[in-house]
Amino acid sequence: MKPPILIIIMATIMTGTMIVMLSSHWLLIWIGFEMNMLAIIPILMKKYNPRAMEASTKYFLTQATASMLLMMGVTINLLYSGQWVISKISNPIASIMMTTALTMKLGLSPFHFWVPEVTQGITLMSGMILLTWQKIAPMSILYQISPSINTNLLMLMALTSVLVGGWGGLNQTQLRKIMAYSSIAHMGWMAAIITYNPTMMILNLTLYILMTLSTFMLFMLNSSTTTLSLSHMWNKFPLITSMILILMLSLGGLPPLSGFIPKWMIIQELTKNNMIIIPTLMAIAALLNLYFYLRLTYSTALTMFPSTNNMKMKWQFEYTKKATLLPPLIITSTMLLPLTPMLSVLD
Repeated sequence: MKPPILIIIMATIMTGTMIVMLSSHWLLIWIGFEMNMLAIIPILMKKYNPRAMEASTKYFLTQATASMLLMMGVTINLLYSGQWVISKISNPIASIMMTTALTMKLGLSPFHFWVPEVTQGITLMSGMILLTWQKIAPMSILYQISPSINTNLLMLMALTSVLVGGWGGLNQTQLRKIMAYSSIAHMGWMAAIITYNPTMMILNLTLYILMTLSTFMLFMLNSSTTTLSLSHMWNKFPLITSMILILMLSLGGLPPLSGFIPKWMIIQELTKNNMIIIPTLMAIAALLNLYFYLRLTYSTALTMFPSTNNMKMKWQFEYTKKATLLPPLIITSTMLLPLTPMLSVLD
């Protein structure tokens, strides 16, 4: 793709998301979603092959269905309240339809089937955009309509998402699919807290985006798409294998890393609201995620797989790929736990 075209498309994607985030009028929000969806499709098909074509078609169909549902919910709300303002959702059916549409856009269970399929069919760069930037717009709308969301519906979706995200990733060797299931589980944690403390959801989203960006950038450094290619990394980048180890543990939510903050605070917030069983189940389901992250760390950093390369000094060669943002991203993805008291004040 030529750079000017790429710049225009990326600008449209960003503009679409910004319009969604900054609008208080349902029609503008819907237009922002549509702009974003139509502009991301060429990014998904950047490296053109049948898999990418199939992935883009699946993405388009699910997002178009979600947009239609959202518009339907908005129209029902308009008929009952007579206004397009986002803050007032007077009809429970409209609220349920909007929530369903937005969870469909995010890939929460039971609408999660497209996420691993689409992520697997596209390049690592496109996958990174899909699992980070594309989550911002629907989350910002859920944040704004959080007072009128049906809590029981969202809690059920959240719990099933955490379970699906854990179970689905267990048998995977493809890194993009693992990241997709990890994304479903993280979205579940965010959905669980949104009706009780929306600000905490933003904290979780920020940390999730930082950790996912760092992980994808490390994968892109070596163009790794499978566990096997990742297991040969010790031969090229001994230091990066340990970075992946720390990042995976952070994604799994282990203290003393950044990934522990959202899990700790969400469980604390839910128990404050007299919920014991759901956070317990979510914490147990998070162990499934931790298992497949640990499997990745084992094959990457804890074992030295036999290498086809006879010369073991390959890591001393100059490397040409630029990794500009990696150091700050890795630091923020792993070392933010001491800031928890400050972050809890924000909530």
